[in-house]
Amino acid sequence: MSGLPAFHDDPRHAPVMRDEVVAALAIVEGDTVVDGTFGAGGYSRAIMAAGANVIAIDRDPDAIAKGQELVAASDGKLKLLAGRFSDMEALVEGTGAAEVDGVTLDIGVSSMQLDEAHRGFSFQGDGPLDMRMEQAGMSAADWLNSAPEADIADVIYQYGEEHRSRRIARAIVAARPLSRTGELATIVRKAVGHKPHDKKDPATRTFQAIRIHLNRELDELNDGLRAAEAVLKPGGRLAIVTFHSLEDRIVKQFLKRRSGAQGAGSRHLPPTAERGPDPTFTTVTKAVRPSEAELARNPRARSATLRAAIRTGAPSWAEEVS
Repeated sequence: MSGLPAFHDDPRHAPVMRDEVVAALAIVEGDTVVDGTFGAGGYSRAIMAAGANVIAIDRDPDAIAKGQELVAASDGKLKLLAGRFSDMEALVEGTGAAEVDGVTLDIGVSSMQLDEAHRGFSFQGDGPLDMRMEQAGMSAADWLNSAPEADIADVIYQYGEEHRSRRIARAIVAARPLSRTGELATIVRKAVGHKPHDKKDPATRTFQAIRIHLNRELDELNDGLRAAEAVLKPGGRLAIVTFHSLEDRIVKQFLKRRSGAQGAGSRHLPPTAERGPDPTFTTVTKAVRPSEAELARNPRARSATLRAAIRTGAPSWAEEVS
């Protein structure tokens, strides 16, 4: 695979915990692995280098366009599909594959998206207030300029875990209409009394919250986990990288329930006689964090968590992820 274009040579676009993800997938020559968050192609390249064929998915048209060079150089080992990983089951079926040997997801916004100011994801460079992963539908500016103050506050609190959400929402509504990321960042900083020497920019949580809301990222994650459960063959591997507590909590609880480790009662509250569905995952690993060496190379990896598990032969569960 040495002839493949070197997308991952740029450290800004290096996939977080690439080696740990590949190890968790335990690839055997000829495996088929779904990379549900293609981005700049870093995971897909590493997975192919380990001997697997890759079905890659991305909802961002820019990622699909830029990935065509890698597709052309892959000698048929890479199929790159436009779509959401929540639709993984139908997308995989469309390639002719019934089941796959591995699924990996890198949840959240990509470094490529953050680094392009015109996409509007980052407060570190001024650009249009956009934040749309699919570059279609309602933009961040559209929503912030029309949503009720209470709705804005609720989103910032729920998805940004920001306790000053009402103060921030009040300031946003007072400053409408907004059109630039720089405007929004300034409003948030002023609302919470930001000082230049503060360790973390207070705009971080608000930008995260708005992005998650617009792109329905947590709903996508819930649906994507169920889709992965459906497409993985017995013995198949699941490896998920998350970047904040809301995402990690969803993955942790999903794997806990699907592995039958939800809890079996106690002497005060004995288990019920009714038996639930058979576990669909086993050998759930402990959370893995980036190495010190990786953190030195890529500070953006500091909040990443990897969780992995192995698919059993039990049928997929029918009920919803909580």
